[in-house]
Amino acid sequence: MLQADDRLIVALDVGDALQGLALAERLGDSVSFYKIGLGMLTGGGLALANELKSDHGKRIFLDMKLFDIGATVEAAVRGIAQFDLDFLTVHGDPNVVRAAREGASGSNMKILAVTILTSLDRQDLDAALIRKGSVPELVIERAGRALEAGAQGVICSPLEARGVRALPEAAGRLIVTPGVRPAGSDVGDQKRVMTPAEAIAEGADHVVIGRPIHRAVSPRAAVQDILAEMSAPQAMQPNR
Repeated sequence: MLQADDRLIVALDVGDALQGLALAERLGDSVSFYKIGLGMLTGGGLALANELKSDHGKRIFLDMKLFDIGATVEAAVRGIAQFDLDFLTVHGDPNVVRAAREGASGSNMKILAVTILTSLDRQDLDAALIRKGSVPELVIERAGRALEAGAQGVICSPLEARGVRALPEAAGRLIVTPGVRPAGSDVGDQKRVMTPAEAIAEGADHVVIGRPIHRAVSPRAAVQDILAEMSAPQAMQPNR
C-alpha cells in the first residue's frame, strides 16, 4: 500500500462535518491533507478542520475564497489564523491579497490567491463582463499580480500551471490545482481539467480531488490509484 502524499489534497465536499469525519476515518493514514470548502462552513466545517488538525494530525486547506474590502478581509483572516491551519484561499485581487497577508501575519498559514475558477471558460467570463483575452492569459496575469502582492501561492487549473510556474514571481511559491480528474473519471462541472500525473508534470505542487474519491465504491482504493498515478514516470516535472 502506498503511503500518504502531501501533494494530494482530498476535498471533503460532503454534506456536513459528520460525513466529512466519517470519510476521513475511512481513508485513514492513506491521506494526510484535506480541503474544507465554503459549502461545509455552515455544516461544522471549522470544527471539522480543528478536529482533523489537532486530533488526527492532518494538514488543512480552508477554501473560503474570501473577497471584501481590505479591513473586512484582514479581520476575517486574523480570526481564521488562530486555528493554525495550513492554507487559506482569497480572491486574487492584489488589495485582497495584501489585506489577507496582514491578517495572517504572525501565523504559519499560507495565503493562496484564486485566479479564475476551473468551472469557468471564456463564455462564462464574457457573461461576467470580464475583459477580453484567453483564459490562460488572464489566469497567468492575475497570478503574477497576486504573487507580487504577497500571495504565497495561487490556485489555477492544471492547464495554466506551466505558464504560472514560468513567472519570475512564482519562484518558491505554491501552485495548487483543482480541476484534476483521474483518467476515465466524469469531469462533472469542471471545464479545464487534467489527470493527477499531468497536473504534477505541468508544475503543480498539490492537486485537489474530491468527487472521484468520496463517490467511489471504495474511497481508499480510489486514493491508492491516484497515489500510484502521481508516482508514475509521467508525473515527472521537467520544467522545474
